[in-house]
Parts: sequence; structure tokens; C-alpha cells
Amino acid sequence: MDKQSTPTVSNFRQIVLWPVQLIPQGDDQQIQNHWEYLSAAAESTAWKAVDDEFISETQFSDRRYREFVTFLPYAQSFLYGEGIRGDGDPNIGRSPVRVFYRNDVSSVRMTFGDDPQPISFKVDQVVLYFFYDIDIAIMAVEISGERLSLPQAMDTLFRFGRAYPTHWEPNGRGGHCAKTVEWLNKSGDVLSTSDHEHKEEYLRFVREHRVPRIARHWEFLMQPLVQHYSDQEGPIRYREIEYQRMPLMSFLAFDDLSKLTRADQIRIGMVTRPGDSAVLPFSANFLKDFESRYCYDRHWDEGPQQDIGNTRFMCNGQNFTVIGSAEAQMFTDRGTGMISQFRHQYFLLFLIAHFQKAALLMLSDRLVQAISRLDIDDSESVRQFRDNVRQTQEIFLRFTQRYWFHEVSEQAQSKDLFAMMLKHLETDDLFEKTRRRILDMSEFLDSDQLKRQAETVIRLTVVTAFGLIGTIATGVLGMNIFDETTNPPLVKLFYFMLVFIPVAVLVLYAIVKSKRLSVFLESLSDEKLDWREKWHTLKDVWAMKNRL
Repeated sequence: MDKQSTPTVSNFRQIVLWPVQLIPQGDDQQIQNHWEYLSAAAESTAWKAVDDEFISETQFSDRRYREFVTFLPYAQSFLYGEGIRGDGDPNIGRSPVRVFYRNDVSSVRMTFGDDPQPISFKVDQVVLYFFYDIDIAIMAVEISGERLSLPQAMDTLFRFGRAYPTHWEPNGRGGHCAKTVEWLNKSGDVLSTSDHEHKEEYLRFVREHRVPRIARHWEFLMQPLVQHYSDQEGPIRYREIEYQRMPLMSFLAFDDLSKLTRADQIRIGMVTRPGDSAVLPFSANFLKDFESRYCYDRHWDEGPQQDIGNTRFMCNGQNFTVIGSAEAQMFTDRGTGMISQFRHQYFLLFLIAHFQKAALLMLSDRLVQAISRLDIDDSESVRQFRDNVRQTQEIFLRFTQRYWFHEVSEQAQSKDLFAMMLKHLETDDLFEKTRRRILDMSEFLDSDQLKRQAETVIRLTVVTAFGLIGTIATGVLGMNIFDETTNPPLVKLFYFMLVFIPVAVLVLYAIVKSKRLSVFLESLSDEKLDWREKWHTLKDVWAMKNRL
């Protein structure tokens, strides 16, 4: 790639989201407030709870106001809560989102490929989101840099947000990952370093636990949350819910947009590795509808004489990218420009979309876990399965009412971009599949319960029928019509059997003919039938074949 012909990324920004599934702590509590464990460990952890900016006159700014009014009322309640608080209960009216941040990580240093020269980025924020009643947490990490070459920016986008290597190259480096990633504090001291090259540790972990091992530097950032299958101790355990490549947002302000080729834009939008600017990363036929499928060009014009305000949005669900000119103040102004909207309004759109997907995947996983633990020969296992399915159905219903939005804003651009995210993530289809699975499980349990009740009624009917024999036999002898108290026991037994045997035969015969008798009783109560038809129905009780 010719460095003279490629533009420089004057302002680079990347935000990665890492959704994880939280493991419930015991089965005695349906709604688990995982963040309370983090709050309780505030003295010994770097994570701190974010204060509510809305109750502070000094912290609440016009930037936050612009962010707030972007969203519809129900989305505002979800993101920010409501102003009316309950009497004595601080949780009433509060947002269901709980936010924690850590500020011990000041920068990140990365090396790529054979280039020994590391690239340093500022870590603008590390935030952890919890959601009430949903066992999902999402960590967001935002990094920024200046004056990067296009290959450096592409390498960072492609390799930074990897939870673990997908393979190992012949030289031992982790595939698709940065060569090294180091978290640094404000003094420049290394807090944690990646371990992508430790192939045997990753292989051993998968061999023992059947799940991938999280890279050490990401594991450090999540602490005191620990991977579920690891040997570490922690108050909150998690496991992956999505692919190892984390969803990402990127903002790139170029010094000269006109140098950016179509192949460059496709690589940026699809987040592929660097390549020749004159060569497409995929076949021309595959990319023929790239612009119509993945680009939002409300403020973008093609051609050599591009307007300085040109802004292109690219989204394929997993990635959301904004490109523009570094010379345009409306694009780079940190207060009112596109970069501010990218970091706040569009970030929240991206967060909501991926939270919805992660929550639906979590609910589907709960059904899979419930089935995998089911032993149909164990009554206790069947009971637990029934309870787990009912609990999942209740959580899904609450999720639908509290968190499921098709629209979160009426502002045209925000509305269109959110719809674009949902379309490519296919969350509508995932929602319908999850709903159908839960309903199928619920319908099966309902039908199984009705079947059990019917079997119980049949058993009670049999018991009643046989009890009727004894009731009639003892009832006849107990009416004192015949005084047999002075007779010997054999005579009494004779009289008892004289009543018992005919009654038993009659009751058993009635049971044999019970199906036909039920038809006769139904016709007898039917006022639309005349007596002739009712008489024929009675005769059919003893017919060789039932005429009705």
C-alpha cells in the first residue's frame, strides 16, 4: 500500500462492546442483582458505581440534555429512569441499567505483525453495564488515537477486540489478534499483558472445559468478575454469549477523503485486515450491493469533488463505522459535532441493539441448559425442568415489556440507524424464534399437566367405581330390613355375597359399557333429539357395533 496515496486518520476512535452471560448464584432467587456483589466489594476493586448525573446541577450538561431528548419516552425511562421517586424507596423510578466504571487504565499499547514499533492509544473509558432482571453484563472499552496511517487504523479495528485467538500462525502468534496488548496506568506502568502466544494453555482449557479461555488482558479488565469455568474465585461468574470478535464502533476522521478508495471503505466498513487500496477484499459480485446494504448516505456524495461535510455511516450489525473529514468542524467538534453524537447517542443505540440480542441469546441458552439437565426417569429432575421453563417464560415476558423496542427515537437519522442495526443483527427473527421455543415448551408442560390431571381423574373414577360395590353391599345389609343379628357368621356371609356378587357384576358391566352409556346419557340430555332417537341410542348400548 502506497503511503503517499493513502489518507492519514487524523482522529481515530474505537469502542468495543463485550456482552457476557452472568451465572446465577443459586436457584432460590429468580431476580439476581449481580451488581450488588460489585458494590459490596468497592473497597477492593477498581470498579466504581456511576453517580446519577441528573441529580447534580454541576454534572448535568447541555450535551447530556441533547442525548436525553434524542430518545422516545419509554427509551428514556429505560436509559435514565424517571424523576418521580417512591416514598422511602430509592429504587422506584430508577433506571433498570446499573453502570460501573474504572479509571485505573489510562492507555493501551499494541504491536502488530512484524512491526516492532508499538502504537499507543488513550483509553477514554472502561464501563460495565448491568441490567435488572437479565443475567447479562456488557463491558465497553473506548480507545482513541491521532495521526495513524490507514493500515494501522485497520489493524487496530481488526485485531483489538478479540476475546481469544482463533488459531495460531506458524510463528506462534495468535491468529487475528494483535501481537501484544498492554494495559498501562497513568504512570506508564504495565497493568496486564496479553498472552495470545500461550497456545498450550488455550488448548488445555478447551480440552478440560469445552469452552474457550479468555485472553489474560481481557480477563484482567473484567476482574473481580471471573470466567465461569476458571479456577479463580470471584463474586460474579460469567461466560461468553457471542462470537469471540467483539462488536465494535469506529470513528475515523481523514485528512483527505478523496484518497479513500472504494476498497478502503469496504475494508473499514466490514472491518477486514489491511490490503491494497486498488483491490477489493472480496469478489466484485459479492460487493455489488455493498453501498445499498451497508451504507447510510444521508450526508454523503460520491465523486472527486466531495463536500467537506461528507459523512458516511456503515453498519453490518456487528460493526458500526462513521467516516468523514478532519477539516470539518461539524464532524470533529467534541462538543456539538458528529464525534459527540457518535460517543453518546449512537453509542446508546448500538448498546441497546446488542443488549437485546444478548438477552435473547441468554434466554435461548437457558432453555438449552434446562433440557440438557432433564432426566425423564427422575421425578425431581422433571420438577426442576418444569420450574426452569416457567421461570424462563416469566423472564421473557418481563423482558418483552421492559426492554424490547423496535424504535427508540423519532429523530430521522437515529431512527434509521437503529433500524439498520436491528436489521443486520436479525433480532426480530431471533425474538420470534425464542418466543416460539418458550411457547412450545410452555404448551408442552400445559398439555402434560392436563394429561396428568386426566390420569388422576381416571384413577379416582376407578376407585369410586370399585368403592361403589362395597358401599351398596354394606348399605343393603345395614338398612335393618332383615334381622339377621342372631344368625351364625356363615349365614351372614351368604347374605353379603348374595348382594355383593350381583352388584359387583352390575358395576363391572357398567364400566365395560361406560363409553356407550356416556353416549346414551349425552343423547338423553339433548333436547334436540326425539324419544325414538334416544331409544335407538339406548339399544346401541347392547348392539354389536355402536351406530352413533
